[in-house]
Amino acid sequence: MAVDSTEAVEREIRIDAAPETVFGFFTDPELLLRWKGIEATLEPEPGGVYRVVVNPRHTVLGRFVAIEPPTRVVFTWGMVGEDPLVAPGASTVEVTLAADGDGTLLRLVHRDLPAEAREQHARGWEHFLERLRVAAAGNDPGPDPWAS
Repeated sequence: MAVDSTEAVEREIRIDAAPETVFGFFTDPELLLRWKGIEATLEPEPGGVYRVVVNPRHTVLGRFVAIEPPTRVVFTWGMVGEDPLVAPGASTVEVTLAADGDGTLLRLVHRDLPAEAREQHARGWEHFLERLRVAAAGNDPGPDPWAS
């Protein structure tokens, strides 16, 4: 499958929490599960496992590429299963965190997605980043309707 890596899914949000707080929501399985997924295995070091069971039908598998506390996390991304649209580790997610007053400006760039997967991933990141905004600010985003 040909991949056009010139286009990426990009999202920016502001979170009412310090970068040090937000960073943990990408590296600590307990914190990650507050906003995304039902099971997580995270080994936040270059080459370490990034595995998130988003729901019973979708499991993401990749590897951490870069860990720069508290400003940057990069990991590969793909789906486990028969004939996935994005194979495990085939795309890359880069998250940068910048202090913004008493909060954080989060920028997410998901690269190397096949054209036919971009819209689905864009919707997914919008859904999950809104949940992260709530969770990282110390609130409960409630049950994830996508988790079942």
